[in-house]
Amino acid sequence: MKITIDHVSPEFESYRAARVRNLFNVEGAHRFKLEVDLPIAEAWSVGLVVGPSGSGKTSIGRRFFDRDRFASFDWPTDRPLIDVLGPALAFDDVTAALSAVGLGSVPSWLRPFHVLSNGEQFRATLARVLCEGPAEVVIDEFTSVVDRQVARIDALAFGKAWRRAGGRAVLLSCHYDIIDWLQPDWVVDTATGAFTGRYLRRRPEIALEICKTGWEWWRYFEPHHYLKVPNAIAARCYVGFVDGEPVAHMAMSTRPGLKEARACRLVVMPEWQGAGIGVRFLNAVCAAWRRGENPYGRPMPTLINTAHPGLANALRRHPLWTQVSASLCGANKAKSAEKISRSAGKIKAGYGGHFRAVQGFRYIDGGDMEGNG
Repeated sequence: MKITIDHVSPEFESYRAARVRNLFNVEGAHRFKLEVDLPIAEAWSVGLVVGPSGSGKTSIGRRFFDRDRFASFDWPTDRPLIDVLGPALAFDDVTAALSAVGLGSVPSWLRPFHVLSNGEQFRATLARVLCEGPAEVVIDEFTSVVDRQVARIDALAFGKAWRRAGGRAVLLSCHYDIIDWLQPDWVVDTATGAFTGRYLRRRPEIALEICKTGWEWWRYFEPHHYLKVPNAIAARCYVGFVDGEPVAHMAMSTRPGLKEARACRLVVMPEWQGAGIGVRFLNAVCAAWRRGENPYGRPMPTLINTAHPGLANALRRHPLWTQVSASLCGANKAKSAEKISRSAGKIKAGYGGHFRAVQGFRYIDGGDMEGNG
């Protein structure tokens, strides 16, 4: 495929224009011409056009397919994000698209597009592309409005999600740092005109350090958790760090009899969602407890209950987890509070009283499949 771009603008003869031409010996500034040869011979899914501003990326994007395929959407101001994305799709398919591009922060789903941050708007646009599932799409300024750490995670998350969805996407970006994370099928550098075929370099690793903590880190994660409840009683907290930055949080407590652990308050910071850190972090802590590396020195399987459809779908597919329960609504909160009060004196807390669909999963390993359901 050969793309030829030839843009001609008026050659202005004003005093300042003439002076600039004379001072800097500029000729032909009114014309921009570019030819790129794209020897794309095999099936592909994700292509990247990268280069500095003004080097012709957008023009290439407009000419790449038979007609303009730029991702451009109208966003209503009177409807939340969750209602705008994929109105004909199943609810779980929409939440899966949001989680796949790293927009797993549930409060953001309930806000209209225009009040979201620039980074959230970018991810919402990617989620809408996934929901609408075009056969061909061009996304301009890919990752340009987010900081570079977020950009790398977004590139990784979108690349994985788009390949599952199918179709062909051409991404236009000024930034070279996303290439290793995106793993595109081909790259065109408009700064040099170089074309690179299938990109086979290994994706950089994310080194996750897990530390035992108290509740002192929870204040950073609490705004991104979908429940507003007191801290879990007698829980041990764990925080995952990447290069010293807190990225994931979870609390671990025990069920009666010290036969099983219970995981709760699992949160991954929004800018790190979509990279698989959450399940990796969860598995590492649960594996340690399964080996007996806990305050009680006893091997324990872990149970986790979640209403988050993205996490539920991920655990349902994972070989180390098995689903053990599903409830369309919570238990009677008054009865729960009465039972707790009888057993613990002045404690008035109760569980239930909501209409969330909660699903329960147990961490397993080897042949430990009891409770499978």
